[in-house]
Amino acid sequence: MLIAFLILIYVAEAARVWYRLRHIPGPRLVGWTKWWLIRAHTSGRKHLDLAEVCEKYEIRQTLMTEGKLARIGPNDLVTSDPRLLRRILSVRSSYSRAPYYQGFRLDPSRDNILSQIDDAKHGILRSKMVAGYAGKDNERMEQTMNESIVALMKLIDTKYVSTNLVYRPMDFSRKAQYLALDVISSLAYGKAFGDLEKDEDVHNYIEMIEEAGPNIVLLTVLPVMRKMLRMPLIKNLVPNAKDQFGFGKVMGIAKELASERFGPYKKIQADMLGSFVAHGLTQDEAESEILFQILAGSDTTATAIRVIMLYISTSPRILSNLLSEINTFAPSSPISDAEARKMPYLQAIIKEGLRIWPPVQGLSSKEVPQGGDTINGVFVPGGTAIGYAATAIFRDEEIWGPDAKLFHPERWLIHDERRLKEMNAVWELVFSYGKWQCLGKNVAMMELNKVIVEDGVREQY
Repeated sequence: MLIAFLILIYVAEAARVWYRLRHIPGPRLVGWTKWWLIRAHTSGRKHLDLAEVCEKYEIRQTLMTEGKLARIGPNDLVTSDPRLLRRILSVRSSYSRAPYYQGFRLDPSRDNILSQIDDAKHGILRSKMVAGYAGKDNERMEQTMNESIVALMKLIDTKYVSTNLVYRPMDFSRKAQYLALDVISSLAYGKAFGDLEKDEDVHNYIEMIEEAGPNIVLLTVLPVMRKMLRMPLIKNLVPNAKDQFGFGKVMGIAKELASERFGPYKKIQADMLGSFVAHGLTQDEAESEILFQILAGSDTTATAIRVIMLYISTSPRILSNLLSEINTFAPSSPISDAEARKMPYLQAIIKEGLRIWPPVQGLSSKEVPQGGDTINGVFVPGGTAIGYAATAIFRDEEIWGPDAKLFHPERWLIHDERRLKEMNAVWELVFSYGKWQCLGKNVAMMELNKVIVEDGVREQY
């Protein structure tokens, strides 16, 4: 009888959850189970699955009720409407981060800037870190980044330049990751990890990122797994800072780096971490942010570098145009960020690369405020999670034109100011927007400016 009663309660709750969003269409059974979400997140084609759902069901929804939403889970919706997304993300928005973000709680015992879903706490944490990411407390930020750029070019010149007699292939995708790790470590902690100098993943960070990635993805869609990690019996089985390998080793390095900035013999340095601490970041918070920077911050920039360099190297026309602009502007070496920003074709290439393949393609779900919201005539109950489909937005022909699926930097060089303004308003969503805009945007753009020009110069030889 007890089992039957529990089953009845479960079915009744499932029916209640299904009923709340019954008016919003989506794939079969998504109102009853998270299976579609799990499959999409583990298939390697999540970005395409989300785009396909938007294309199929948002059209149907528009015809029915003039809303631009599709259902992908019992309590989960997705949109490809950039106007709706900007409203949700705006500074004065009453939306908050959905529990989805707690999957990025890399240390189960505490939050970081990405996993914190409490708006007030997130705002306080952000205020402690914004100056550090902006370089306001580090006048040598650009010079420090230049050192890593020079190290990459030196590695290529001394080890990977082919001749008529010797062919020296290079896995540039791996070098991009080395660069991203060396840049973030030198800017944030005052010393590069040394991946470029030794031409290897010194601390096995890349391997750990690749191993942790699928697990983090599952944690974003399965709240029950997140709760299990905090249970006493399970907690002892998950990685910790005392481990000598794997994810626990990274936690240990983060703990060590943070401890150097506190206590009677603390280091005071003009780097990101020094700025964070000066603005009130605690030792525990510092550990969490270091862990996040290593495992998440470097991977997104490396992805952007890989994508952009792939498109440049496989298009003789684009490469030729870029080299022509470099020769015309004759920038310093390494190029300064100020010089790079004045090069229109370079900026068009970077924008187009980030548009056609945004480094972050997760749902980034936000929670509808208590009392619900009416979106284009469709009522959405409070507590509902609304995510976005990046591929659907950034390859939408209504926004970008009939060549939306093509890498075409020239779309950013038109003289139609109104059209450019519209495209830029959507493009800004690559780095999120409003109160959740990526703190590392300026650092990432500076790094892209430099590496693309410096590597582009080497394409001439």
